[in-house]
Amino acid sequence: MTKVQGMYRALTKDIEVVVEPFYLEEQSDPEDDRYVWGYRIVISNNSGIAVRLVNRYWNITDQNGQVDEVTGPGVVGEQPRLSPGDTYEYSSGCPLDTPSGLMFGHYQMETDEGEIFDVDIPAFSLDSPGLLRVLN
Repeated sequence: MTKVQGMYRALTKDIEVVVEPFYLEEQSDPEDDRYVWGYRIVISNNSGIAVRLVNRYWNITDQNGQVDEVTGPGVVGEQPRLSPGDTYEYSSGCPLDTPSGLMFGHYQMETDEGEIFDVDIPAFSLDSPGLLRVLN
């Protein structure tokens, strides 16, 4: 059973990133402080130039404020090239020791001409089902 929590969007230089997180109840074990989420990401190149996703940066913060930063080449073992109008979709996951958290980050993109720029990944919340969260 997965719970869809909503969609989050960010737009940078006409590159749109849409994130859809979901709680993975079957992989989680709250009695052992293990909470696991999956997330589906769709990257759409609405610009007039081709770009390649070369690196990623994630900031993952649990409800206790513990921060885990993740960097590396590409996503899920790939460095996809998106021509104008292309989309790229992938899914990944994130375990936490707490019932909620927050993720955000950016992708480093490179044009065919060698220009490098960051594309925002929108901040999205990871909340276990039944957890009441108050946002100020």
